[in-house]
Amino acid sequence: MNDEIKMMLSAADLAALQQVHSEVVEEFLYPDNLRVNVVGLGVGVKWKNNQPTGTPALMVLVTHKVEKYKLPKASLLPPILKGMDIDVIPVGRLTAKAGSSILSNKASGLTQHIRPVQGGYSIGHMDITAGTIATCVYDLLPQGIGIPKKYYILSNNHVLANKNNARPGDPIVQPGPIDGGCCPFDTIANLSRFIPIDFEPFVPRYLHDNIVDAAIAQGQLHNLDRAISWMGYVGGWLPQEKVKVGMIVQKTGRTTGFTRGRILATNTTVDVSYSGGKTARFKDQIVNTAMTSGGDSGSLLVTLIDHIPFAVGLHFASSSSTSIANQIEHVRSLLKVEIAENSIYQK
Repeated sequence: MNDEIKMMLSAADLAALQQVHSEVVEEFLYPDNLRVNVVGLGVGVKWKNNQPTGTPALMVLVTHKVEKYKLPKASLLPPILKGMDIDVIPVGRLTAKAGSSILSNKASGLTQHIRPVQGGYSIGHMDITAGTIATCVYDLLPQGIGIPKKYYILSNNHVLANKNNARPGDPIVQPGPIDGGCCPFDTIANLSRFIPIDFEPFVPRYLHDNIVDAAIAQGQLHNLDRAISWMGYVGGWLPQEKVKVGMIVQKTGRTTGFTRGRILATNTTVDVSYSGGKTARFKDQIVNTAMTSGGDSGSLLVTLIDHIPFAVGLHFASSSSTSIANQIEHVRSLLKVEIAENSIYQK
């Protein structure tokens, strides 16, 4: 059994893990009883000596590992929970943040003014610094047939809607403000709709019902290109049951450009820090190896099937060792937009 096979879960193992996860996650992550450094719980495979073992496991996300003797007894993790192995992933401090002026050399071209714009390029609401365009989308059509009435840029809530603080109609500039974008010359779209995010301290963490950090901004057809820089046109999208642990994924983002990674865990409940001292708990997230940095927020996560890019997730948060993405199925259904049509993987 090679390492790639050992990273993957069988359908039976995945179902068993998800069942246990659903039974324990709320109590395990209840804020009043939260163990030291714990920020999330997902499903994946156990690792040993930096190698996958193939053993199904509940994946506990921690900011950093601590020697057992240094932890209070209440924070010690059991090796097995309801018959399932536990593994610990150090993920650092997960944050959803816009970009700075510091860029990877290979990504510098993605901060320029470009028309028509493609996925991977810098964009942002006027009150943020900059994020990334995932791709361009349009309203869902009945039975997939008809003439779209509107066309949009897809990205994160915290990129296009400034963490719930923007209003529909607000101008969106490309490139983002920190990359020189300004109104009216660089205005490419206007905020159309976004999925509100529950934040602590305004809403207690255990009451959060977040599954996406997503928004769309309406633009003109001639200004929008559905291609993604370095990756081309998306040929379809994967429903969440097709998004597998061990899958190779890639993205193009404003800060780090084109990168590739691997899915470490799915069905993950995770706490993410936002600016202003806010925290949001998200459910059903994808945990990937490190492949992003600040300013890549909004990048579209894809996997290749027969050399064709299929949308998997919408990146929104990261640390130095981990990247987090929303399931693209949730983004598509909640915003009611089409990512890519004619996919045999669509429901």
